[in-house]
Amino acid sequence: MTAPAVPAAPSRIAVVTGASSGIGAATARQLAAAGYRVVLTARRKDRIEALAEEINTAGHQAAAYALDITDRTAVDEFASAFKTIGVLVNNAGGALGADTIAAGDPADWRQMYETNVIGTLNVTQALLPALTASGDGTIVVLSSTAGHGTYEGGGGYVAAKHAEHVLAETLRLEIVGTPVRVIEVAPGMVKTDEFALTRFGGDSDKAAKVYAGVAEPLSADDVADTITWAVTRPSHVNIDLLVVRPRAQASNTKVHREL
Repeated sequence: MTAPAVPAAPSRIAVVTGASSGIGAATARQLAAAGYRVVLTARRKDRIEALAEEINTAGHQAAAYALDITDRTAVDEFASAFKTIGVLVNNAGGALGADTIAAGDPADWRQMYETNVIGTLNVTQALLPALTASGDGTIVVLSSTAGHGTYEGGGGYVAAKHAEHVLAETLRLEIVGTPVRVIEVAPGMVKTDEFALTRFGGDSDKAAKVYAGVAEPLSADDVADTITWAVTRPSHVNIDLLVVRPRAQASNTKVHREL
Protein backbone atom coordinates (compact mmCIF):
# COMPACT_ATOMS: atom_id res chain seq x y z
CA MET A 1 0.00 0.00 0.00
CA THR A 2 1.26 3.48 -0.86
CA ALA A 3 2.21 5.49 2.20
CA PRO A 4 0.28 8.70 2.91
CA ALA A 5 1.90 11.70 1.26
CA VAL A 6 3.31 14.34 3.59
CA PRO A 7 1.87 17.71 2.52
CA ALA A 8 4.41 20.12 1.07
CA ALA A 9 4.69 23.54 2.70
CA PRO A 10 2.52 25.47 0.18
CA SER A 11 -0.17 22.79 0.39
CA ARG A 12 -0.50 22.35 4.14
CA ILE A 13 -3.70 24.35 4.61
CA ALA A 14 -6.93 22.35 4.40
CA VAL A 15 -10.30 24.12 4.48
CA VAL A 16 -13.23 22.02 5.69
CA THR A 17 -16.78 23.32 5.33
CA GLY A 18 -19.55 22.16 7.65
CA ALA A 19 -16.91 21.34 10.26
CA SER A 20 -19.11 21.91 13.31
CA SER A 21 -20.22 18.28 13.63
CA GLY A 22 -20.39 14.84 12.05
CA ILE A 23 -18.27 14.05 9.01
CA GLY A 24 -16.87 17.57 8.77
CA ALA A 25 -15.57 17.58 12.34
CA ALA A 26 -14.16 14.06 12.00
CA THR A 27 -12.43 14.98 8.74
CA ALA A 28 -10.88 18.06 10.31
CA ARG A 29 -9.45 15.97 13.14
CA GLN A 30 -8.01 13.38 10.78
CA LEU A 31 -6.51 15.87 8.32
CA ALA A 32 -4.93 17.74 11.23
CA ALA A 33 -3.39 14.49 12.46
CA ALA A 34 -2.09 13.91 8.91
CA GLY A 35 -0.12 17.16 9.05
CA TYR A 36 -2.47 19.77 7.66
CA ARG A 37 -3.27 23.11 9.24
CA VAL A 38 -7.05 22.90 9.12
CA VAL A 39 -9.36 25.86 8.74
CA LEU A 40 -12.78 25.00 10.13
CA THR A 41 -15.81 26.74 8.66
CA ALA A 42 -19.47 26.49 9.65
CA ARG A 43 -22.24 28.78 10.77
CA ARG A 44 -22.04 27.63 14.41
CA LYS A 45 -19.07 29.62 15.64
CA ASP A 46 -19.04 28.12 19.14
CA ARG A 47 -18.79 24.57 17.77
CA ILE A 48 -15.88 25.20 15.42
CA GLU A 49 -14.01 27.27 17.99
CA ALA A 50 -14.29 24.42 20.48
CA LEU A 51 -13.08 21.95 17.84
CA ALA A 52 -10.15 24.19 16.90
CA GLU A 53 -9.15 24.36 20.56
CA GLU A 54 -9.38 20.56 20.83
CA ILE A 55 -7.17 20.07 17.76
CA ASN A 56 -4.61 22.65 18.90
CA THR A 57 -4.49 21.12 22.38
CA ALA A 58 -3.72 17.77 20.76
CA GLY A 59 -0.60 19.31 19.24
CA HIS A 60 -1.94 19.96 15.74
CA GLN A 61 -2.96 23.20 14.01
CA ALA A 62 -6.47 24.54 13.51
CA ALA A 63 -8.31 27.83 13.12
CA ALA A 64 -12.04 28.55 13.13
CA TYR A 65 -13.94 30.88 10.80
CA ALA A 66 -17.71 31.33 11.06
CA LEU A 67 -19.12 31.19 7.54
CA ASP A 68 -22.41 30.72 5.72
CA ILE A 69 -21.36 29.17 2.40
CA THR A 70 -24.58 30.34 0.70
CA ASP A 71 -23.51 33.97 1.26
CA ARG A 72 -21.23 34.67 -1.71
CA THR A 73 -19.98 38.01 -0.37
CA ALA A 74 -18.93 36.36 2.89
CA VAL A 75 -17.30 33.47 1.02
CA ASP A 76 -15.29 35.84 -1.17
CA GLU A 77 -14.15 37.78 1.90
CA PHE A 78 -13.06 34.52 3.55
CA ALA A 79 -11.18 33.38 0.44
CA SER A 80 -9.30 36.68 0.13
CA ALA A 81 -7.24 35.72 3.18
CA PHE A 82 -5.48 32.88 1.32
CA LYS A 83 -2.77 33.08 -1.32
CA THR A 84 -2.46 29.30 -1.43
CA ILE A 85 -4.27 26.35 0.09
CA GLY A 86 -3.73 22.66 -0.47
CA VAL A 87 -7.10 21.06 0.20
CA LEU A 88 -10.75 22.06 0.12
CA VAL A 89 -13.26 19.61 1.56
CA ASN A 90 -16.77 20.59 0.46
CA ASN A 91 -18.64 18.82 3.23
CA ALA A 92 -21.41 21.28 4.15
CA GLY A 93 -24.86 20.17 3.02
CA GLY A 94 -27.73 18.11 4.31
CA ALA A 95 -31.23 16.80 3.74
CA LEU A 96 -34.62 18.19 4.67
CA GLY A 97 -37.76 16.06 4.73
CA ALA A 98 -38.69 12.76 3.14
CA ASP A 99 -41.88 13.75 1.35
CA THR A 100 -43.01 12.52 -2.03
CA ILE A 101 -42.62 14.73 -5.08
CA ALA A 102 -46.34 15.47 -4.90
CA ALA A 103 -46.17 16.64 -1.31
CA GLY A 104 -42.65 18.09 -1.11
CA ASP A 105 -42.09 21.59 0.22
CA PRO A 106 -40.43 23.80 -2.44
CA ALA A 107 -38.76 25.78 0.37
CA ASP A 108 -36.98 22.61 1.54
CA TRP A 109 -35.90 21.84 -2.02
CA ARG A 110 -34.59 25.37 -2.45
CA GLN A 111 -32.65 25.26 0.82
CA MET A 112 -31.10 21.88 -0.02
CA TYR A 113 -30.05 23.13 -3.45
CA GLU A 114 -28.61 26.34 -2.03
CA THR A 115 -26.54 24.51 0.59
CA ASN A 116 -25.44 21.38 -1.26
CA VAL A 117 -24.93 22.88 -4.72
CA ILE A 118 -24.66 26.67 -4.69
CA GLY A 119 -22.68 26.61 -1.45
CA THR A 120 -20.23 24.11 -2.91
CA LEU A 121 -20.01 26.21 -6.06
CA ASN A 122 -19.38 29.40 -4.07
CA VAL A 123 -16.50 28.01 -2.03
CA THR A 124 -14.95 26.11 -4.94
CA GLN A 125 -14.97 29.14 -7.22
CA ALA A 126 -13.62 31.43 -4.52
CA LEU A 127 -10.75 29.14 -3.48
CA LEU A 128 -9.82 27.65 -6.85
CA PRO A 129 -7.14 30.32 -7.54
CA ALA A 130 -5.46 29.56 -4.19
CA LEU A 131 -5.68 25.83 -4.80
CA THR A 132 -4.07 26.28 -8.22
CA ALA A 133 -1.40 28.60 -6.83
CA SER A 134 -0.32 25.92 -4.36
CA GLY A 135 0.92 23.81 -7.25
CA ASP A 136 -0.67 20.74 -5.67
CA GLY A 137 -4.32 21.34 -4.83
CA THR A 138 -7.10 18.90 -4.01
CA ILE A 139 -10.85 19.56 -4.06
CA VAL A 140 -13.03 17.02 -2.29
CA VAL A 141 -16.76 17.03 -2.97
CA LEU A 142 -18.65 15.02 -0.38
CA SER A 143 -21.73 13.96 -2.29
CA SER A 144 -23.79 10.88 -1.43
CA THR A 145 -25.02 7.64 -2.92
CA ALA A 146 -28.17 9.77 -3.36
CA GLY A 147 -26.20 11.47 -6.15
CA HIS A 148 -25.96 8.17 -8.02
CA GLY A 149 -29.40 6.60 -7.55
CA THR A 150 -32.93 7.59 -6.66
CA TYR A 151 -35.27 6.47 -3.90
CA GLU A 152 -38.84 7.26 -2.92
CA GLY A 153 -39.23 10.16 -0.53
CA GLY A 154 -35.83 11.57 -1.35
CA GLY A 155 -36.57 13.64 -4.44
CA GLY A 156 -35.23 17.00 -3.25
CA TYR A 157 -32.08 15.63 -1.64
CA VAL A 158 -31.45 13.24 -4.54
CA ALA A 159 -31.79 16.10 -7.03
CA ALA A 160 -29.35 18.27 -5.08
CA LYS A 161 -26.78 15.49 -4.70
CA HIS A 162 -27.04 14.56 -8.39
CA ALA A 163 -26.26 18.21 -9.16
CA GLU A 164 -23.30 18.15 -6.78
CA HIS A 165 -21.98 15.00 -8.48
CA VAL A 166 -22.26 16.68 -11.87
CA LEU A 167 -20.46 19.74 -10.51
CA ALA A 168 -17.50 17.58 -9.47
CA GLU A 169 -17.45 15.59 -12.69
CA THR A 170 -17.63 18.67 -14.92
CA LEU A 171 -15.02 20.59 -12.93
CA ARG A 172 -12.60 17.68 -13.31
CA LEU A 173 -12.99 17.88 -17.09
CA GLU A 174 -12.62 21.64 -17.18
CA ILE A 175 -9.45 21.96 -15.08
CA VAL A 176 -7.55 18.90 -16.33
CA GLY A 177 -3.94 19.91 -16.92
CA THR A 178 -3.87 22.19 -13.88
CA PRO A 179 -2.25 21.08 -10.62
CA VAL A 180 -5.61 20.47 -8.92
CA ARG A 181 -7.34 17.13 -8.35
CA VAL A 182 -11.10 16.73 -7.97
CA ILE A 183 -12.18 13.86 -5.72
CA GLU A 184 -15.77 12.83 -5.08
CA VAL A 185 -16.59 10.73 -2.03
CA ALA A 186 -20.15 9.38 -1.99
CA PRO A 187 -21.17 7.81 1.35
CA GLY A 188 -24.19 5.62 1.84
CA MET A 189 -25.82 5.14 5.24
CA VAL A 190 -23.86 7.11 7.83
CA LYS A 191 -25.12 7.40 11.40
CA THR A 192 -24.24 10.77 12.90
CA ASP A 193 -25.79 12.77 15.72
CA GLU A 194 -27.54 15.27 13.47
CA PHE A 195 -28.13 14.20 9.85
CA ALA A 196 -31.38 12.24 10.21
CA LEU A 197 -32.55 14.37 13.14
CA THR A 198 -32.22 17.51 11.00
CA ARG A 199 -33.88 15.81 8.05
CA PHE A 200 -36.96 15.00 10.12
CA GLY A 201 -37.22 18.35 11.86
CA GLY A 202 -35.95 17.11 15.22
CA ASP A 203 -38.26 14.07 15.37
CA SER A 204 -36.02 11.56 17.15
CA ASP A 205 -38.37 8.62 16.53
CA LYS A 206 -38.34 9.13 12.76
CA ALA A 207 -34.58 9.64 12.83
CA ALA A 208 -34.03 6.41 14.76
CA LYS A 209 -36.06 4.41 12.23
CA VAL A 210 -33.53 5.22 9.51
CA TYR A 211 -30.95 3.04 11.28
CA ALA A 212 -33.30 0.54 12.95
CA GLY A 213 -31.90 -2.99 12.85
CA VAL A 214 -28.73 -2.00 10.98
CA ALA A 215 -25.94 -3.53 13.02
CA GLU A 216 -23.16 -1.23 11.86
CA PRO A 217 -23.97 1.78 9.72
CA LEU A 218 -20.97 3.87 8.74
CA SER A 219 -19.69 6.39 11.28
CA ALA A 220 -18.40 9.90 10.67
CA ASP A 221 -14.90 8.58 11.38
CA ASP A 222 -15.30 5.91 8.69
CA VAL A 223 -16.04 8.55 6.07
CA ALA A 224 -13.34 10.90 7.37
CA ASP A 225 -10.82 8.06 7.11
CA THR A 226 -11.87 7.52 3.48
CA ILE A 227 -11.52 11.24 2.69
CA THR A 228 -8.12 11.46 4.37
CA TRP A 229 -6.87 8.38 2.52
CA ALA A 230 -7.94 9.85 -0.84
CA VAL A 231 -6.40 13.25 -0.08
CA THR A 232 -3.07 11.76 1.00
CA ARG A 233 -2.48 9.72 -2.15
CA PRO A 234 0.52 10.86 -4.22
CA SER A 235 -0.22 13.96 -6.26
CA HIS A 236 -0.49 12.11 -9.59
CA VAL A 237 -3.17 9.76 -8.19
CA ASN A 238 -6.75 11.04 -8.49
CA ILE A 239 -9.58 9.13 -6.81
CA ASP A 240 -12.31 10.33 -9.19
CA LEU A 241 -15.20 8.71 -7.32
CA LEU A 242 -15.25 6.58 -4.21
CA VAL A 243 -18.58 5.09 -3.11
CA VAL A 244 -18.55 3.84 0.48
CA ARG A 245 -21.40 2.00 2.19
CA PRO A 246 -21.79 -0.18 5.26
CA ARG A 247 -21.71 -3.90 4.53
CA ALA A 248 -25.41 -4.11 5.42
CA GLN A 249 -26.39 -1.72 2.63
CA ALA A 250 -26.36 -3.03 -0.94
CA SER A 251 -28.10 -0.02 -2.49
CA ASN A 252 -30.10 3.05 -1.49
CA THR A 253 -33.17 0.83 -1.15
CA LYS A 254 -31.69 -2.54 -0.13
CA VAL A 255 -30.58 -2.67 3.50
CA HIS A 256 -30.25 -5.71 5.75
CA ARG A 257 -31.99 -5.09 9.06
CA GLU A 258 -31.97 -7.44 12.03
CA LEU A 259 -35.39 -6.68 13.48
